[in-house]
Amino acid sequence: MPTRPSLVAAATLLLLTAAAPIGPDPVDWMMVARIREEGLQHSQVMNFESFITDVLGARFTMSTDMVRAQGWLQAELTRLGLVNVTAEPFMEFGASWDNDFASMHMIQPDYSPMVAYPVAETPGTDGPQLVEAVIVDVQTREDMVRLHGTLTGKAVLVSPPLPIDVAKLARGMPRLTDSALAALEHTVIRPAQSVSARRIPNPDLVSTEEKLAFYKAEGVAAVVQCDGGWLGAVTGYARPGAARDGWSRAGILASPPIVVVTPEHYNRMYRILQRKIPVTVSIDIRTRIGTEPLQAKNITAEIPGSDLKDQVVMLGAHFDSWHGSPNASDNASGVAVALEAMRILKAVGAKPRRTIRVVLWSGEEEGLLGSRAYVRKHFGDPRDPGIGTTAEYQKLSVYFNQDYGAGQYRGVYLQGNEAARGMLTAWMAPFRDLGMTTVSNQSVGQTDHVPFDDIGLPGIQFLQDHLPAEGGHTNLDFYDTIQADDLMKNAVIMASYVWHAAIADDLVPRKTLR
Repeated sequence: MPTRPSLVAAATLLLLTAAAPIGPDPVDWMMVARIREEGLQHSQVMNFESFITDVLGARFTMSTDMVRAQGWLQAELTRLGLVNVTAEPFMEFGASWDNDFASMHMIQPDYSPMVAYPVAETPGTDGPQLVEAVIVDVQTREDMVRLHGTLTGKAVLVSPPLPIDVAKLARGMPRLTDSALAALEHTVIRPAQSVSARRIPNPDLVSTEEKLAFYKAEGVAAVVQCDGGWLGAVTGYARPGAARDGWSRAGILASPPIVVVTPEHYNRMYRILQRKIPVTVSIDIRTRIGTEPLQAKNITAEIPGSDLKDQVVMLGAHFDSWHGSPNASDNASGVAVALEAMRILKAVGAKPRRTIRVVLWSGEEEGLLGSRAYVRKHFGDPRDPGIGTTAEYQKLSVYFNQDYGAGQYRGVYLQGNEAARGMLTAWMAPFRDLGMTTVSNQSVGQTDHVPFDDIGLPGIQFLQDHLPAEGGHTNLDFYDTIQADDLMKNAVIMASYVWHAAIADDLVPRKTLR
């Protein structure tokens, strides 16, 4: 009677033999078996996830924390045996900004600690402040005239109370159902025909930036607001206008401190004030602001190719994050998957024909800055006659990206690239048992595959379950919300797709730019 390992080996061989059609097969089944074994039985993906989230923590672009994290990343890529590990500058980002401490408490009429974080690119409070909270509604210049001289030293509540979607708390975010996947697969892309409504400016209305300048001039202690209706969540983002002033030290110091509070704590203060009962709060926000502009960088590394080494297959995820949490799903999970995919390929001794390049982006949260600059530098832009395309443009096969949470891959989005359907569908065959079943012709955006797709290069975002729910961009995005099985599957699938693109006889087909 055969031993159990022998039975497993025999079953695996039978599966591979049965699955292989007569004639040339687009799937390297033996390599898939090795990738699956390494990635599912010896996975390190959660070790990567834990170190990034637990040890490195939040990674706001050009913070000192991000610089430290990128140093670790370069060392880790080298440890994995990758070559050409590079920190490639892509723009002068501005002054570094770090949040060292955030504390807010309601003192009167009842003591209560509150969950609050500063908005990025804003200054601290210059020490603890015990101040009166007031509701302020500034919409017009007339409002500013009326309130002039009344807000000095106050904590001004500037947003209306937000309702909490209690039903959503119970509902959560379930995995994609068969019917939802079928809808994604069968949806036909239709050209957009919407016409933008004509906008007529009202000269008396003031912009958000004008409001902030007013509050700064009035000497408020802090601007306090709530921007999300999810219980316990503080949403992270940058100060309005930060991009326009180049994330500069001067721009930061020209702003008042801005603090975002969870809806349950913010709404409580607001209701008390509506009763005409005074509210006193203690606020202490400490931030560090750099003195000189710094160069933001993307981190790259490679497994060199052989006979087609001048051609490239890319994979990646954005390493930067907001500052309110370690951002486990957005996007430490994508980085962990990319690192694990490269580790798997090295562990199984992969010798690709094309060079495999991983890129861990910076500046994604501020508008895909790292990937847009990289694409423009390395590939050019065929839509711009003044730039055209580079030699590298013709040699890129495909870019694979993860950035829609930490849920497992259920398929791929074609971005309207029907020419690539055959390849991408064939490479899916070994993973139908892992739930990888759907090819959608839809285009999705807001992450780092977009700059590639914009210039006609295959940029592929995997179709994922939307898990964990409501974590990204908030203070709730921690390691404990991540499903290990999902990331293990994703890394295996990513490694396999990258491998097949790197050994295929042809580049991944491209769609026609219009």
